[in-house]
Amino acid sequence: MNITNDIKYIGVNDHKVDLFEGQYVVPNGMAYNSYAIMDEKIAIMDTVDAGFTAEWLANIENTLAGRKPDYLIIQHMEPDHSANIVNFVNAYPEAKVVSSAKAFVMMKNFFGTDFAEKQIVVGEGDTLSLGKHTLTFVTAPMVHWPEVIVTYDSADKVLFSADGFGKFGALDVEEEWADEARRYYIGIVGKYGAQVQALLKKAATLDIQTICPLHGPVLTENLGYYIDLYDKWSGYKVEEDGIMIAYTSVYGNTKKAVMKLAEALKANGCEKVIVTDLAREDMAKAVGDAFRYSKLVLATTTYNGDIFPFMREFIDHLVERNYQNRTVAFIENGSWAPLAAKIMKGKLEKSKNLTYVNTSVKILSALNEESEAQVKALANELCDVCNDGACEAEEAPAPAMKKFVCKVCGYVHEAEALPADFRCPLCGVPAKAFIEK
Repeated sequence: MNITNDIKYIGVNDHKVDLFEGQYVVPNGMAYNSYAIMDEKIAIMDTVDAGFTAEWLANIENTLAGRKPDYLIIQHMEPDHSANIVNFVNAYPEAKVVSSAKAFVMMKNFFGTDFAEKQIVVGEGDTLSLGKHTLTFVTAPMVHWPEVIVTYDSADKVLFSADGFGKFGALDVEEEWADEARRYYIGIVGKYGAQVQALLKKAATLDIQTICPLHGPVLTENLGYYIDLYDKWSGYKVEEDGIMIAYTSVYGNTKKAVMKLAEALKANGCEKVIVTDLAREDMAKAVGDAFRYSKLVLATTTYNGDIFPFMREFIDHLVERNYQNRTVAFIENGSWAPLAAKIMKGKLEKSKNLTYVNTSVKILSALNEESEAQVKALANELCDVCNDGACEAEEAPAPAMKKFVCKVCGYVHEAEALPADFRCPLCGVPAKAFIEK
């Protein structure tokens, strides 16, 4: 596949993988992308998963047609992109390995060598000339590992974006980009919104006509659409007005309340209502949908003095990925000591800028006249059907967040307090090397 006259695709499709990174269901497989830049000198961009060594090396040989590569550029050290570094060096012993300083440390950890005699260490703004193609390296720490770099080719105006703008799915399967890209981004990169925003600001200074990610299709048209989505996802902005109802139900009574709420919401004119059974549907998609829509209803039972396990896992995923800037409502069920609403709200305390609606639904085992009226009132409030100001929502108090700056590398950590055992995710120094800004 030709990306441009000089840039060739040499990646592979994986239809054997069932769980990407051991947790994400990928029914349409995965693509491990790699590229060859053909010039006076030849650069290979990243390797592929260990299960495709022979296919990848054959792709290089066929594409280069007798020529030898001069450089292997490693942008990201996760094994699905770095596993074949040693095999490449053995096949092409005269080639140099180009990467960040942190990546070479990781190579030592993975392979027992950092290729000292072959390495070219690059950092922010460094360049590499291949002839008419000049590559500029841009650091992208914690997008989503600390060693990551992306690479800009000024000749063809191509951004090699590492895991940025990637998605689940092999390239020989046609599917809508946004759903699987959202599920990929929120699940894998979502925690690092501030770092992605920083990278987007750097990318905004470049004239980009093509984006070549390490997963998913090469993006060549309507780049503003993809960049806008990344800006929304990494800025924790609402992507689409709508209401997601995420629920668990033991004997069906909580589900009945959820279904009544969904019907009432639609009757009130709220057209976009998504209902998700957390015990039966893909958790990564559910998490992605929570970030997609403007409002979220959490419905579950009190269970062992806590909440039902799938709901607990769901909320943990949200908080871990910095869920914020949304409206949240609760439906709880309990036969003798309902605590679910209190527990769910408590688990969301670390999330910023959440607005909680006034109406909460309490079910005592099964729906009755009182709880059905609460369901109707909640539907009215969520759809802004208000009487006498009854829908004025309660703004959750935002925790007092402080900024702690690493004196070594400049990494900024936002938290209420810096734990004593905290270590910088970029350079590894302990908490005492941080100063409060």
